Amino acid sequence: MKTNPLLRLSRLAVTAFLVSALPAAAFDVTDTQGNRHRLADYQGRWVVINFWATWCVPCIQEIPEIAAFQKEHPRVVVIGVAMDAENAAKVKQFAKKVGHDYALVLGDEPVEKQLGDQRALPTTRIYDPAGKVVYDRPGRVSKKFLEDVTAKPVAAPPAKA
Repeated sequence: MKTNPLLRLSRLAVTAFLVSALPAAAFDVTDTQGNRHRLADYQGRWVVINFWATWCVPCIQEIPEIAAFQKEHPRVVVIGVAMDAENAAKVKQFAKKVGHDYALVLGDEPVEKQLGDQRALPTTRIYDPAGKVVYDRPGRVSKKFLEDVTAKPVAAPPAKA
């Protein structure tokens, strides 16, 4: 049974609206270096979370671009979440080998409860400086794409009367 393209498009638009209208769920995760990362601590800064796995070829291909972006934009928080974290030592060694030199979080059950179970890898989620999710999609990202998204001005919240 074929779906009407207009119906599909309207469903996508409604989904996109709902995702953008929802406040971002707070997260509190710890990276492999023992550093704590909480969305609340990053108010006023862009936050990029990239979900990946060691077996995912597109993930491996985008890691050097994400690392280059992070080096050139230190005010942007970049966190990589390895979703195949059964063997932490292996994942850390692999991450180092492919140039993953930004914060690395192992995607265990508590992390998945906070950040959600990803249906496809790689997936990138971007929070604006107000903590609102402005991008949350599967697929590779490039350094240029990350620069374009995080360069956008953020509207100031309405003044309180």
